[in-house]
Amino acid sequence: MSAESQKTNWAQFIPLVTVFFFWGFVAASNDILIPVFKTAFNLSQGQSQLVSVAFYIAYTVGSIIYMLISYATKGDLINRIGYKNSLALGLVISALGTILFYPAANTGSFPLMLSGLFIVALGFSLQQTVANPLAIALGPITTGSQRLTLAGGINNLGTTIGPLLVSFAIFGAASNAETTLSIESVKVPYLILGAAFLLVAIFLKFSSLPDKPAAVVESEADVASARKSALDYPQLVLGMIAIFVYVGVEVSTASNLPAYMENGLGFATKDVAPFISLYWASLMIGRWTGAVEAFTDNMSTQKILRFVAPYLAFGVFLLVNMLMKHDLSPFYIYGLVILVLIAADMASKGNPATMLLIFSGLGIAALLIGMATSGMVSVYAFTSVGLFCSTLWPCIFTLAISGLGKNTSQGSSFLIMMIMGGGLVSWLQGFVADLTTIHFSYIVGVICFAYLAFYAWRVSHILKSQGIDFSKKVSGGH
Repeated sequence: MSAESQKTNWAQFIPLVTVFFFWGFVAASNDILIPVFKTAFNLSQGQSQLVSVAFYIAYTVGSIIYMLISYATKGDLINRIGYKNSLALGLVISALGTILFYPAANTGSFPLMLSGLFIVALGFSLQQTVANPLAIALGPITTGSQRLTLAGGINNLGTTIGPLLVSFAIFGAASNAETTLSIESVKVPYLILGAAFLLVAIFLKFSSLPDKPAAVVESEADVASARKSALDYPQLVLGMIAIFVYVGVEVSTASNLPAYMENGLGFATKDVAPFISLYWASLMIGRWTGAVEAFTDNMSTQKILRFVAPYLAFGVFLLVNMLMKHDLSPFYIYGLVILVLIAADMASKGNPATMLLIFSGLGIAALLIGMATSGMVSVYAFTSVGLFCSTLWPCIFTLAISGLGKNTSQGSSFLIMMIMGGGLVSWLQGFVADLTTIHFSYIVGVICFAYLAFYAWRVSHILKSQGIDFSKKVSGGH
């Protein structure tokens, strides 16, 4: 490994994480759109989840388009046009999708709204395919998952702010129920978002990001020794299923939460937003905690930051909600739940497979507690799933593309394709909720976490057989 890649390249990493912010902002805002559309268009719980389906299925369609173009031109598309240009192109596509919100809001068209979200996510698909391996490549591979965790923490700054701003744009400060039907108020925040996409596309185009990072380009040695397709690697194939169920449980837990709080607990739609924000802030809390190693090699400093980082992230959530004039009293108790996250993070010792196993087990426990209780205890339990989902994406992603060499961008595309789990698992949970109760429907998430625990156990053996051992990853552990 070259000397320059021994440390994280912050000058290149910081511009990159701006796109992670956007993904989070839009994805979490969907959870506010779902109950609004459900009321405005008179939809069932299953039908309302078409918002998630349209958004997340676009990732699969985008990945398929990328692979078809690469196949037709007999070469990897991203390797040819460059990582930086691919990011900018993805942002332009997303900007085009936001324009559709204007006619969709004016005509009150649910299909046109879904089409706009679909095109936004189509752009995100290309951005994700590029940005995830790029975040891992901008420094030593040993802290690759921590860098991806840090990028995820910025993503969740977007997921924390998104639901609150979009909720404010739709409902304003009004308390009357009629504001629920204000579909037209959706168009302004999304047009502003489209303008921001274009500005960042220009910014990235002129940034110092590499077009062909050394860690993921094809070398002569790769050509001679590597397998022909990313699908020849079992860690990737099993990892694709893992990404599917992970994004599924992460998204479905949040997207079905408003209906549970409204129907089961009597919350008004406009009062659900702070709890959706807390769910996504939980991912930020976990990711800021998991990213500590990307900042410093000093073990003493790491131990201090492990306690400071999560409560700093929690403070950001409280500050944003205070500025939005929300009652903070229901949230202080959540500070105790964060201690469970800190203990689990320390127990994982920075090993992505161990972390995946421990956090999946805690995810199962949180969902079962939520299903076995009622009232605010169940809300906190379901919300804490965000804490335990927080570092799973970088763990799965790092484990799945480890050792792929020249097949890295192809493998990344296959993983991004499986983000469709966010839509399909949400729809499945909505369908189960219509058949039974929303409370019971969280059994779908338990099954998802069970597979993730299996993957954590299996992939360790697969990678060790290929000479990759993450247990020897960081000197001195934690």
